Amino acid sequence: MNRILPLETAVLIVVMATSFLTPFMGSAVNLSIPAIAAEFGDNALLLGWMVTGYLLTSAVFLLPFGRYADIVGRKKVFIAGTVLFSLFAALSGLAWSLTSLIWFRAAQGIASAMIFSTGMAILTTVYPAPKRGKAMGLTAAVVYIGLAAGPVLGGVMNHYLGWRSIFHFTAIIGILAALLAIWRLEGEWAGARGETFDFIGSTGYILALSAVLYGFSSISSVIWAKYILVAGLALMALFLHHQSRQQHPILQVELFRQNKVFAYSNLAAMINYSATFAVGFLISLHLQLVMGYDSQMAGLILLSQPVLMAALSPFAGTLSDRISPSILASWGMGITALGLFLFVFISVDTYLGLIIANLALIGVGFALFASPNNNAIMSAVEKKLYGVASSSLGTMRLVGQAVSMAVVTLLIASFVGDAGLNKNSAPMIVAASRASFMVFTAICIIGVFASLARGSKERSAPDDAKGQQD
Repeated sequence: MNRILPLETAVLIVVMATSFLTPFMGSAVNLSIPAIAAEFGDNALLLGWMVTGYLLTSAVFLLPFGRYADIVGRKKVFIAGTVLFSLFAALSGLAWSLTSLIWFRAAQGIASAMIFSTGMAILTTVYPAPKRGKAMGLTAAVVYIGLAAGPVLGGVMNHYLGWRSIFHFTAIIGILAALLAIWRLEGEWAGARGETFDFIGSTGYILALSAVLYGFSSISSVIWAKYILVAGLALMALFLHHQSRQQHPILQVELFRQNKVFAYSNLAAMINYSATFAVGFLISLHLQLVMGYDSQMAGLILLSQPVLMAALSPFAGTLSDRISPSILASWGMGITALGLFLFVFISVDTYLGLIIANLALIGVGFALFASPNNNAIMSAVEKKLYGVASSSLGTMRLVGQAVSMAVVTLLIASFVGDAGLNKNSAPMIVAASRASFMVFTAICIIGVFASLARGSKERSAPDDAKGQQD
């Protein structure tokens, strides 16, 4: 079988297949928000939690699952996560209320944590350093293909088959990916086999991060949210103290203290996603509820951003094998900040061509940032920490996405209030979007400095030619 499909190629195909799932579903679901609102009610806060709930559970379980996979085997956790992801996607398509949909999406988020805490680690283990940037660039390209396919296929499915078809389609793709992994991936990868798993630390981490993200997301709508946020921050401080005293922690605190490249690259990732993730959500609402396009047409318009991401990511990843990822990523963040700033001036009368051009500009910036930044993170640690590094990267990404949605949910709730997400509230939606883009621009500018702070000469951790397979 290895002659037909070498291990490196097999791993790349499987990781690319699963990397397609979440961005496809996320971008497709964004287009279906008005349809879901029409069926279950247009409560802006609950509709926001359909996205935020998924991101929250994904973020809080990533690190524990990454550490657990390093001990028991990454392939086991990866395949189990893919199967569960598909199951809860199918159940989301059968939801009978907005509340049930939120709970199924939250459960799906836990499954996605199992996938994304292991996929990048497996890929990094198998691919040697000189070829790693190219592999990550191809994986990033598939992520953006998912983002591109989501608006197009999701818009068509939502328009002709209803929003539930998006979840059913995702479930089918997930099962196919799981079968491919079972069929083609031989052996197992466990970089920390024999070490103990910190259950107390994992529980504290899950509770602390859940409280922080929930408190921040709900501070405008739940009276106790600020107290939950403070409690979460206090619990997080206790967790970090606990981890510094453990022989086998789930979070290598010293790694962030001593490894400048790793620390600032993770910070840059969190900031970038905080500034960019909700762009698709906002522009989807603008196109449908402000400008009057149907979901199918809106999907085609949104395609302008991920197409450029997909086209440029392999090039950016390969380039990061030759020159400093810090330089590429910082330029990418700067271009993204410019695109976000231009959206501050969006209005009811904004010319559609300008929206498309600006989405394309943000796509270029994100492509130049993501692959080089991922390469910098994974190349900054030794092999036994690949699971932890992959989970840290995933956690930063998802925390950033949750923060991005929390900002939007808070501002939409403030501007729209009880009016609901419908065409009658178009002026209020525009005002909320403008305020959101102001915040995102400021965040992204800070991110440029975080990206530059790691220096221009990243170091690679010791690496062997092919990676170890247990």
